[in-house]
Amino acid sequence: MPGAPEPGKLAVVTSNPDADVALIERQLREADSPTRAASEQNYLKSKLEFTGTTVPQTRAIVRAWRLDHAGLTRQRLTQVAAALWDIPVYECQLAAVLLLTDRRALLHADDVTLVELMLRSAGTWALVDGLAADVMGSLVARFPDELHPTLDQWAVDANFWLRRSALLALLVPLRRGDPANFQRFAGYADAMLGEREFFIRKAIGWVLRETGKRQPGLVTDWLAPRAHRASGVTMREAVKWLPASQQDALMAAYQAGHRKAG
Repeated sequence: MPGAPEPGKLAVVTSNPDADVALIERQLREADSPTRAASEQNYLKSKLEFTGTTVPQTRAIVRAWRLDHAGLTRQRLTQVAAALWDIPVYECQLAAVLLLTDRRALLHADDVTLVELMLRSAGTWALVDGLAADVMGSLVARFPDELHPTLDQWAVDANFWLRRSALLALLVPLRRGDPANFQRFAGYADAMLGEREFFIRKAIGWVLRETGKRQPGLVTDWLAPRAHRASGVTMREAVKWLPASQQDALMAAYQAGHRKAG
């Protein structure tokens, strides 16, 4: 945890009127690293300001604040998370994601409005994936009837981060081996297989890979007749945990299909 400013270093001043939000922002800024900030901004190609605070440091700051607020309510949780998200600083937005993830059991189906707002403006996988897989995934697992229609809308949204999120939000229930959720994912993925967007291709492969850990036959049966339509990124991810014989057969089908198409 960051303590007092280093000798000769000015204390960080924030303008947020919410004392808790201002505290978190100040602690994130006090743990800054200009060298790391420049590197991270270049890597993520983001227009946000970066402090260079590491993920473990950010997580520790969020955790300490949360431990000081043992009686945190759903209303206060979403209020603080939304205020942190409104600060155009990557680490503040990451803190919002980590806070919602840490206390996702407090959230209700109605909080999808906040989650969607954050996803639409995130602009980077480094913020989107935690929101989609952990926060939205938990909500979908707990409130499937209320939130499946939302995922259906996300799956055809013009914003590819929303489409990616529709796929990743099913990771939590799929890791539990629920075949009904695989059918929903399969419908989304089938419609997106031809997309050229890397983050969509990667997400399809990621979900197939995780599903294949428990149900390799389910993944193989779905992917085999579609291998010729899938991208190399999708295929390489999807087959990672499959038995060697199934990996070989699927990659051979992919290569044959693409040679024919070429």
